[in-house]
Amino acid sequence: MAEFEHPGPLNIPAAWKGDELLARSDWQQSLSMAEADELEAAVKNWTASRSRWQEATAEDFCMPLLAERLASIQANLEEGSGATLVKGIPVERFDHEQAACAFWAITSQLGTAVSQTAGGDRLFHVRDENFRPGQPQVRGPNTNNRLSFHTDRCDVIAFLCLQQAQSGGENQLVSSATLYNEILQERPDVLEQLLQPYLYQRHSVDTSNALAYCRQPVFSFCQGHFAGCFLRVLIDRAHRSEQTPDLSDQQIEALDYLEEVAERPQLHVEFRQQRGDMLLVNNWCNFHRRFEFEDHQDPQLRRHLLRVWLAVPNSRPLDPVFVDNYGATAAGAVRGGMPGG
Repeated sequence: MAEFEHPGPLNIPAAWKGDELLARSDWQQSLSMAEADELEAAVKNWTASRSRWQEATAEDFCMPLLAERLASIQANLEEGSGATLVKGIPVERFDHEQAACAFWAITSQLGTAVSQTAGGDRLFHVRDENFRPGQPQVRGPNTNNRLSFHTDRCDVIAFLCLQQAQSGGENQLVSSATLYNEILQERPDVLEQLLQPYLYQRHSVDTSNALAYCRQPVFSFCQGHFAGCFLRVLIDRAHRSEQTPDLSDQQIEALDYLEEVAERPQLHVEFRQQRGDMLLVNNWCNFHRRFEFEDHQDPQLRRHLLRVWLAVPNSRPLDPVFVDNYGATAAGAVRGGMPGG
């Protein structure tokens, strides 16, 4: 990657600001009754005759109406705002296994699910597991803690809300393309740092990964395509490690400034997923986070989301520096996830 190489301000659909997103035609969609019925029939036909829905592909689910809508969403995630909230997934018609199958049926139309654990799990349960601090299996989504703005190791992340918390748990999104534009205008010296690779420590749950760390920039370009990528917790772990060099004062300042800009109310958008809402986010043009939440005492009513990491066939090319963490960088490649799955 050439030093400080960039095309100037980004005038692309993904460079939205704050509540502008809510007015976009590609932001919120609701399933029609016919689409919900189609999904229910496809799921119940599959689960009645087969048990391993995780092996099913898009062709295994007969739902032409919904497939047409999802093809449009797939295109908008890459070419539009990069974020869509789909309402009306009929989770009330399903038991938990059927709801997971329904989520799989939907996401299989969008891309290929990649592993989210060292054991190869491609469907992840986002809920407070009450792990003690310091336990190696602790991950942010398995706590009730507030999370910082970040991206995940995939092209598109999908969440289906089965049950919302008693209070809290709001979502926030911010366009990384907009963050790039703001920092370019205000602090080009900071942008120069963010265009250079940072060291990332291997995650504690990424036990099948042979690499102790990798390098990747926050902002990058490849063949004219922008990509934003950020998970500060792993950058900070690399900084604290005795096995890796410390971050420079300039690198730390750049990360702090990035997060300061993302905090500006006029730049990010806030909402709360409800039961039956599915959130889809392109990780290369949006950062996301979740607020702290308080759960119900009844275990059956506690916050529970399903999550899938997707490699999508219409993805953008990436700078070759990402190959260590994503396995492939070509446009449309199956990439991302945790190795060993």
